[in-house]
Amino acid sequence: MSVGLVIVSHSARLAEGVVELAQQMAPDVRVIAAGGLPDGNVGTDFEKVSAALSDANTGSGAVVLYDLGSAQMIAELAVESLGDPSTALVVDAPLVEGAVAAAVAAQGGEPMAAVGRAAEAAAEGGELAEPGAPAAADEVREELELTNEVGLHARPAALLARSLTGLQANVKISLGDNEADAASVLGVMGLGARQGDRIVLHANGPDASQAIERILDLAKRNFDE
Repeated sequence: MSVGLVIVSHSARLAEGVVELAQQMAPDVRVIAAGGLPDGNVGTDFEKVSAALSDANTGSGAVVLYDLGSAQMIAELAVESLGDPSTALVVDAPLVEGAVAAAVAAQGGEPMAAVGRAAEAAAEGGELAEPGAPAAADEVREELELTNEVGLHARPAALLARSLTGLQANVKISLGDNEADAASVLGVMGLGARQGDRIVLHANGPDASQAIERILDLAKRNFDE
């Protein structure tokens, strides 16, 4: 089973919204909301977080994200109170971006520590870089036009990143003067690639050709829209 996620927020509706978004990216990952107080007011509740931890962990552990400082305190206390605190990890990451990145990593079968690192890396914003380094001698390069309605926005970006799971390949996507790591959902979304845009895929490594083929196949299927 995949690593689960717990979303701790002072607001029940905020937590539920983050869960809804994360599950769009990673439909097979258990993402549990732990927001608000039992009476519906704003706040965080130890018992609610503890129950969410139990629900989220199906055997591979759980990663906990939170919104504000007191939510962190409650989350850490709930983890420390577990029979085995090593089965859960509280991470300092932007709530929405971190949840998306963590969900995609969990969907790809990454272990708990790697899922936590994916969430923390989201603080960098999935930054874009200007292409400039010369192409590697073994680089595989393909250009394609996006025909799906929403381009490389949330769900297609997640599908693309997940398609590379398990491959030994370094894949970049460029649009105009910007370039992103294809394994970064936030980076791919940050390109702002829309229907009709032409993107360039660059890959190197032992599985470079297979990585490119997987992306081309997704594009031919319009990212299953």
